[in-house]
Amino acid sequence: MNFLDQMKKRYTVKKYNPQAKISAEQITELKEILNLSPSSINSQPWNFIFVNKPELKGQLAEASYFNKEKVLESSHVIVFQVLKDPADFEKQIEENLPEVSVSYYRTMVKPNGEAAIKSWLGHQVYLSLGILLSACAAMGIDSTPMEGIETDKYSEILKNDSYETLFAVAIGKRADNDSNHPETTPKRRLKREMVILES
Repeated sequence: MNFLDQMKKRYTVKKYNPQAKISAEQITELKEILNLSPSSINSQPWNFIFVNKPELKGQLAEASYFNKEKVLESSHVIVFQVLKDPADFEKQIEENLPEVSVSYYRTMVKPNGEAAIKSWLGHQVYLSLGILLSACAAMGIDSTPMEGIETDKYSEILKNDSYETLFAVAIGKRADNDSNHPETTPKRRLKREMVILES
């Protein structure tokens, strides 16, 4: 099956089969794929936390609003976090990136102020979300991106002090009775000519 066909089959799962687990090999592959995610100036201001311990998933589920069941029944929850302090980010790029990249940050991003810096950093993390969802589709792994979580509580639970939570993704194997499956609820997108333009 080619990638287009895989993307046509991909959808946001609403109900998982709690008995079906993603293999350790596939989890390792997903970790390597996320580590290869692109970012502006190769900034990489992120952490990706893979959660599969039932106790920890239970705590996260209680901070997940209507996504509670997905968190509990999925194989893993991947939490996407971003560096909280722009000073920590600047230190990281100074230690790991070439001067031309550091200079870009200092002249093009930093002068815009802390709110703009944090927005820019968050945008980099969202790039990695696209990579993960595409990888899951290609690997036959079901997924659910989730912004409907209490991000502050996630951060407290995970105790990754220099980072804060932006969103999470549940992964696993869909339940046979998942009502969001395209055979039950057909995929709806705007007409291609409304969103794909040529000039």
